[in-house]
Amino acid sequence: MPTVHHSTDHARFEIIIGNATAVLEYTRSGTLMTIHHTYVPVELRGQNIAGLLAKAAFDSARAEQLQVVPQCSYIASYAKRFPAAGALVV
Repeated sequence: MPTVHHSTDHARFEIIIGNATAVLEYTRSGTLMTIHHTYVPVELRGQNIAGLLAKAAFDSARAEQLQVVPQCSYIASYAKRFPAAGALVV
């Protein structure tokens, strides 16, 4: 299973496989984590990479007692499919 790295300096979660990097980008303001964008390169698609990034972001938000604002359509649909994630959405 690929490893998700949380780059707090760049406000993103990353999975790097070979020369390809998948990212989930966010901003934080107070107790809100706004997720703006999730991107998975073509060569990594179909491997649940976006799901791993989303899970890591929601797990981090839960651990830090943050609420999530999903501006990314993938994150909004992820939150609808997983009630634990959906409970964090504002």
